[in-house]
Amino acid sequence: QVQLVESGGGLVQPGGSLGHSCAASGSIFSMEDMEWYRQAPGKQRELVAQITVYGATKIVDSVKGRFTISRDNGKNTVYLQMNDLKPEDTADYYCHAHGFISPRGNRFDTWGQGTQVTVSS
Repeated sequence: QVQLVESGGGLVQPGGSLGHSCAASGSIFSMEDMEWYRQAPGKQRELVAQITVYGATKIVDSVKGRFTISRDNGKNTVYLQMNDLKPEDTADYYCHAHGFISPRGNRFDTWGQGTQVTVSS
Protein backbone atom coordinates (compact mmCIF):
# COMPACT_ATOMS: atom_id res chain seq x y z
CA GLN A 1 0.00 0.00 0.00
CA VAL A 2 1.18 3.48 -0.85
CA GLN A 3 -0.11 6.43 1.13
CA LEU A 4 0.13 10.15 0.48
CA VAL A 5 0.09 12.46 3.48
CA GLU A 6 -0.47 16.14 2.82
CA SER A 7 0.36 19.12 4.97
CA GLY A 8 -0.15 22.80 4.47
CA GLY A 9 -3.15 24.80 3.45
CA GLY A 10 -5.11 27.13 5.66
CA LEU A 11 -6.64 30.58 5.61
CA VAL A 12 -4.86 33.45 3.92
CA GLN A 13 -5.70 36.95 2.76
CA PRO A 14 -5.70 37.80 -0.95
CA GLY A 15 -2.15 38.34 -2.13
CA GLY A 16 -0.76 36.02 0.49
CA SER A 17 1.21 32.80 0.14
CA LEU A 18 0.83 29.22 1.27
CA GLY A 19 2.79 26.05 0.77
CA HIS A 20 1.74 22.43 0.54
CA SER A 21 3.74 19.28 0.83
CA CYS A 22 2.74 15.71 0.09
CA ALA A 23 4.86 12.78 1.18
CA ALA A 24 4.45 9.29 -0.19
CA SER A 25 5.20 6.26 1.92
CA GLY A 26 4.89 2.51 1.57
CA SER A 27 6.15 0.00 -0.94
CA ILE A 28 7.34 2.26 -3.70
CA PHE A 29 9.58 0.76 -6.35
CA SER A 30 9.44 3.77 -8.64
CA MET A 31 7.40 6.95 -8.82
CA GLU A 32 6.08 8.49 -11.99
CA ASP A 33 4.43 11.89 -12.39
CA MET A 34 3.12 13.65 -9.31
CA GLU A 35 0.27 16.16 -9.50
CA TRP A 36 -1.73 18.65 -7.53
CA TYR A 37 -5.45 18.96 -8.14
CA ARG A 38 -8.03 21.20 -6.57
CA GLN A 39 -11.76 21.11 -6.17
CA ALA A 40 -13.73 24.23 -5.41
CA PRO A 41 -17.22 24.01 -3.87
CA GLY A 42 -19.72 22.94 -6.51
CA LYS A 43 -17.07 22.40 -9.16
CA GLN A 44 -15.24 19.45 -10.62
CA ARG A 45 -11.76 18.52 -9.53
CA GLU A 46 -9.19 20.12 -11.82
CA LEU A 47 -5.51 19.60 -12.45
CA VAL A 48 -3.41 22.48 -11.15
CA ALA A 49 0.18 21.36 -11.65
CA GLN A 50 2.12 18.31 -12.74
CA ILE A 51 5.76 17.34 -12.42
CA THR A 52 7.62 14.44 -13.99
CA VAL A 53 10.30 12.43 -12.25
CA TYR A 54 12.82 14.45 -14.24
CA GLY A 55 11.42 17.76 -12.98
CA ALA A 56 9.55 18.89 -16.06
CA THR A 57 6.43 20.80 -15.04
CA LYS A 58 3.04 21.78 -16.37
CA ILE A 59 1.03 24.51 -14.69
CA VAL A 60 -2.57 25.37 -15.52
CA ASP A 61 -2.93 28.83 -17.06
CA SER A 62 -5.08 30.20 -14.22
CA VAL A 63 -2.21 29.86 -11.73
CA LYS A 64 0.80 30.16 -14.00
CA GLY A 65 3.33 32.62 -12.62
CA ARG A 66 1.85 32.31 -9.13
CA PHE A 67 2.10 28.60 -8.28
CA THR A 68 5.23 26.47 -8.38
CA ILE A 69 5.43 22.69 -8.20
CA SER A 70 8.58 20.87 -7.17
CA ARG A 71 9.56 17.46 -5.88
CA ASP A 72 12.23 15.67 -3.92
CA ASN A 73 12.64 12.23 -5.46
CA GLY A 74 14.75 11.00 -2.57
CA LYS A 75 11.92 11.76 -0.17
CA ASN A 76 9.08 10.86 -2.57
CA THR A 77 7.62 14.26 -1.76
CA VAL A 78 5.93 16.83 -3.95
CA TYR A 79 5.46 20.47 -3.04
CA LEU A 80 3.16 23.24 -4.19
CA GLN A 81 4.09 26.84 -3.43
CA MET A 82 1.21 29.23 -3.96
CA ASN A 83 1.88 32.96 -4.15
CA ASP A 84 -0.33 35.96 -4.82
CA LEU A 85 -3.38 33.95 -3.85
CA LYS A 86 -6.81 35.04 -5.05
CA PRO A 87 -10.27 34.27 -3.70
CA GLU A 88 -10.87 32.03 -6.74
CA ASP A 89 -8.02 29.80 -5.52
CA THR A 90 -10.21 28.75 -2.61
CA ALA A 91 -10.59 24.98 -2.86
CA ASP A 92 -9.61 21.65 -1.41
CA TYR A 93 -6.19 20.70 -2.76
CA TYR A 94 -5.24 17.08 -3.42
CA CYS A 95 -1.95 15.51 -4.38
CA HIS A 96 -1.90 12.51 -6.68
CA ALA A 97 0.88 10.07 -7.46
CA HIS A 98 1.30 6.92 -9.47
CA GLY A 99 4.07 4.49 -10.16
CA PHE A 100 5.12 0.95 -9.43
CA ILE A 101 5.33 -1.06 -6.24
CA SER A 102 7.49 -3.78 -7.76
CA PRO A 103 9.73 -4.38 -10.79
CA ARG A 104 7.08 -6.79 -12.05
CA GLY A 105 4.84 -3.95 -13.12
CA ASN A 106 2.40 -3.79 -10.21
CA ARG A 107 1.15 -0.23 -10.24
CA PHE A 108 -0.20 2.12 -7.63
CA ASP A 109 -2.42 5.17 -8.14
CA THR A 110 -2.99 7.10 -4.94
CA TRP A 111 -4.57 10.34 -3.72
CA GLY A 112 -3.78 12.43 -0.69
CA GLN A 113 -6.42 13.21 1.89
CA GLY A 114 -6.90 16.79 0.71
CA THR A 115 -6.16 20.08 2.45
CA GLN A 116 -8.36 23.14 2.48
CA VAL A 117 -7.21 26.51 1.22
CA THR A 118 -9.37 29.55 1.87
CA VAL A 119 -8.44 32.91 0.42
CA SER A 120 -10.49 35.63 2.02
CA SER A 121 -10.12 39.04 3.58
